[in-house]
Amino acid sequence: MDWNALIEFDKELLLAVNGSESLFLDGLVKTLTTAATWIPLYLSLFYMVMKNNDTVQQIVLIVGCALLCVMLAGSVDDLIVKPAVGRWRPTHDPEIGSLVDVVNGYRGGNYGFFSAHASNTFSVAVFFSLLVRSRMLTCFLVGWSLINCWTRMYLGVHFPGDILCGLLWGGLVGTSVYMLLYRQVSKRWATGRRFVSEQYTPSGYQIVDVDVVISVLVFSLVYAILRACYYLYV
Repeated sequence: MDWNALIEFDKELLLAVNGSESLFLDGLVKTLTTAATWIPLYLSLFYMVMKNNDTVQQIVLIVGCALLCVMLAGSVDDLIVKPAVGRWRPTHDPEIGSLVDVVNGYRGGNYGFFSAHASNTFSVAVFFSLLVRSRMLTCFLVGWSLINCWTRMYLGVHFPGDILCGLLWGGLVGTSVYMLLYRQVSKRWATGRRFVSEQYTPSGYQIVDVDVVISVLVFSLVYAILRACYYLYV
């Protein structure tokens, strides 16, 4: 495999999807990539967990697993991988840095391999998808993660390769935490109940509570769009 050719292709692909002449898209991406935008989503996931688990032990286990996903997905990247690999972010890359379209002067830190946004969001999406077993929720959470990935390339702070590796690591973390920790511990508290009603997912989560999470995610996207429109007039 010609790594130099692959790296050059990665750079060309980034320049193809980076930035635009649209102030609306600039404002939209700025809102979507901000962590505070997604606080309502995290609260709705916590609400769903609270509503659908009977004991404090179960709730603490799930919340702890979700936090572990974020810690493993993001901290390993920021503290170990990025300094060790030392791959420049596109905005700091000596070869193409001057060609990258920067939004509001945002360039990020020096190193960008791999994307913590990609790994964090995808680890959470995978963990809750395995936990809840709702196809609709899975589609929305994976879509949410991919939207976050797109914003990072639009802003020019991550190459597509950074995003792909971040998704792979996040998927591995989310799956491992669910299979090796959550399932093993939760087996001790299993009740043997089967949920076959259309009101529940196969793992026992009420559809109405899943719909709350999806609705909050949609409203967060609407908020980002409205805020982007606001940027056009200020």
